[in-house]
Amino acid sequence: QAHLVESGGGSVQAGGSLRLSCAASGSGYTDKMNCVGWFRQYPGKEREAVALVIGGGTSTYYADSVKGRFTISQDNDKNTIYLHMNGLQPEDTAMYYCAAGLRKSFGYCYTGPRYYNTWGQGSQVTVSS
Repeated sequence: QAHLVESGGGSVQAGGSLRLSCAASGSGYTDKMNCVGWFRQYPGKEREAVALVIGGGTSTYYADSVKGRFTISQDNDKNTIYLHMNGLQPEDTAMYYCAAGLRKSFGYCYTGPRYYNTWGQGSQVTVSS
């Protein structure tokens, strides 16, 4: 089972960019049977999927609110996944978590947080207007 450690995040003005990193130790996260990706959580709300990728990078999911602005990528040599966030807006302000879990089916990831059993510690992203 993977152990996930996040880095990155911080504060930026609207329109700016940030990159989140999630380093995985242990085995399995790049396996095509798994999905890894990023969720975010607003205060008092459930975590919501932002960007997910099937191990090996064959298929991705993006929430409608981030399509065209965020990109998920992975470096298998470094066992790290990234979330590149461009065009950040105040509504992107949240705590961001990386996560890993079993895929839903061939080419698809679950988007509900309850299907993910390994989580990073969280990274705060704050966007000011």
